[in-house]
Amino acid sequence: MKILLLISVLFFVQSAPGQTMKGFNLENALIPVEEIKDGGPPKDGIPSIDKPKFLRAQNADLGTQDRILGVYENGVAKAYPIKTLNYHEIVNDEFDGKPVVITYCPLCGSGIAFDDRIKGKAHTFGVSGLLYNSDVLLYDRETESLWSQLKYEAVSGPLRGTQLEMLNTSNTTWAAWKQQHPNTLVLSEDTGFKRNYSLDPYPDYQNSSAVFFPVANESSEFHPKEMVIGIEMNGVNKAYPFSELEKTKKSVITDMVNGQQLKINYSAKNKSAAIFDAEGNPLAAVTNFWFAWFAFNPETEIFRAD
Repeated sequence: MKILLLISVLFFVQSAPGQTMKGFNLENALIPVEEIKDGGPPKDGIPSIDKPKFLRAQNADLGTQDRILGVYENGVAKAYPIKTLNYHEIVNDEFDGKPVVITYCPLCGSGIAFDDRIKGKAHTFGVSGLLYNSDVLLYDRETESLWSQLKYEAVSGPLRGTQLEMLNTSNTTWAAWKQQHPNTLVLSEDTGFKRNYSLDPYPDYQNSSAVFFPVANESSEFHPKEMVIGIEMNGVNKAYPFSELEKTKKSVITDMVNGQQLKINYSAKNKSAAIFDAEGNPLAAVTNFWFAWFAFNPETEIFRAD
């Protein structure tokens, strides 16, 4: 059964406020319990990939325009095809000994890699089956704390209030990533699960204006599924809608956020963007749908092409 169909069937099922949901303790949660929604699948019903296998770039069965999440850490480049992440949402991985969790929420279009060490100890993550602002709530298997992907922190449980370090992640095409990192590894479809990764479980979702689950803050300034890259600079958030970046007709845009100069590289061909500091160092930013960015950052500044 397609995941999208399951979500659609359960769209009107409301989560009853309480202190536990799906076995997770929500006492003293940092987010309103009544805004936590049951996404449909049970805990681990969307299975994380805990023992990922990888292929060399030349052996990957990907089209040039296939979307991937790319991560470069500790001198190692890896590509995670979105078509695979749609079915798993989490990959517990490592980069030359550095533990990293790859997270992706199909409903928000948000892919983020985190250093999964907390006080020096590596943690592994799974999919809780719960959502907040239509975004996946992760859980760590060591403490059963719930984590909001787009808040970057634990919102309930023993680790409540703990933040994860967000790493630089590219949401781009396979062709662009392979050109930048010819020696990249690619997540194999040999995941241990029987899935038809060529079949999109969310057909036409990105083109529609529908948002399946309620969000706390809404904005009609852009199409809900407009892709934006967002960044936080010492408490100030700013979104760069791709449609605005495209209007500039520039591949590199210079901007100021909270007194700091940034350079935004935008590729109209690959529908992807990256943010760098004034010295050219890549900065951790998140590419996601406009509705998701605004839901979590209603006070956001917005880049305009002028």
